[in-house]
Amino acid sequence: MAHFPRRPQTGIHVLIVGAGFAGIAAAIECDRKGHSVVLLEKAADVEEITRFGDIISFDPNGARNFERWPGVIEAMSKVARKTTWLDLYHWKGEFVTRQSFADEKSWGPRINGHRGELYSIIYQHAVDRGVDIRWGQRVTDYFEDGDKAGVSVNGEQMVADVVVAAEGVRSRGRKIVLGFDDKPKSSGYAVYRSWFSGDAIKDNPMLKHLVDGDSHSGFIGPDLHFLVSSLKDGKEFNWVFTHVDDGNIEESWQFPGRVEDCLKYVEGWAPIVQEIVRSTPKGARLIDHKLVFRDPLPTFISPKQRIALIGDAAHPFLPTSIQGASQSIEDGVVLAACLELAGKNNVTMAVQAYEKIRYERVHKAQATGVKTRERWHKANWDEIAKKPESIHLAREAWLLNFDAEQDCYERFDQVAKDLRGGKARL
Repeated sequence: MAHFPRRPQTGIHVLIVGAGFAGIAAAIECDRKGHSVVLLEKAADVEEITRFGDIISFDPNGARNFERWPGVIEAMSKVARKTTWLDLYHWKGEFVTRQSFADEKSWGPRINGHRGELYSIIYQHAVDRGVDIRWGQRVTDYFEDGDKAGVSVNGEQMVADVVVAAEGVRSRGRKIVLGFDDKPKSSGYAVYRSWFSGDAIKDNPMLKHLVDGDSHSGFIGPDLHFLVSSLKDGKEFNWVFTHVDDGNIEESWQFPGRVEDCLKYVEGWAPIVQEIVRSTPKGARLIDHKLVFRDPLPTFISPKQRIALIGDAAHPFLPTSIQGASQSIEDGVVLAACLELAGKNNVTMAVQAYEKIRYERVHKAQATGVKTRERWHKANWDEIAKKPESIHLAREAWLLNFDAEQDCYERFDQVAKDLRGGKARL
């Protein structure tokens, strides 16, 4: 096992449920900060998590945390998309504007790549650190008292000082936090996503320029936006589009997609958009993903402050925010830091401080997804002709030029003081 820098051992035992990006990042951060951590995942093995997936994005506020994990950002950079721009087009095909992200370099790295590939890099780092990751662990219930929290897993009980629910929008941890079972609602939108080899289109006269090196383009239209990119010098290619949808998501929210269904949504769009969809190889992964909406939670923590929700379990994001993954990383960073700063005798105060530090920022970040979707789907093209940059993604320093760990270290003492004095309120 490789040697990695760690803070002094705190004696705090943390149990994390869910080994997705939020959970595994929280486990790494807990290990960095000297906590004893066990990570439980219902999947049978890591291949079950990494074998599928498509594009995922980490903006500077999320990716900067990978720089603290030796070797991780370097490995990610080798497989990430190299573009520093986004080319935006009218849905009929006319080029409108190029948005450059080059000036954001001083804010930190941007990482866009295959979900499974980037996860594998983080997972390997966790393994190298010696993080205790247990596969095939099905958690059926959460519980807590004044001294500990725990879960029922595979018919047995496990306890810890803190339990972290990181298993997504259907986390069973939400029930103990809210006091009731809440069900996901349809957001009214869904996403088709596909990923395949660039070889499938490299000889297509209409599309071959898209895989001549890395590329990143978006087509904006009524109630639909279509994004396409290539990476690894055009060796891999992906497309994704968000559209209005009235599908029911009571039981499942992800289904195999069909090219013929996708083509109906882009009927009348630019020929290149239709050709991209039409050129999706048979057998390529194509997913119809229903976007789940959850009412903003009144709290991220349980009544006895021993259980915390992080990532999508606490705050699912729309893809147009480009912040879901980054905010989940921030969650784990802040929770681990709060536990470190509070110490073993003040675990419940640490959990409350985590919520206080994260709550407002997370909800402000969530709102950016709705704003971007509306800016694109309800675009006024007469106004855009006068000011093309009005359809650029909002890239704001308060969100992106942000170090969650540093912010926590700077704010913690005051937040803790307010909590002790009963002044801290969400």
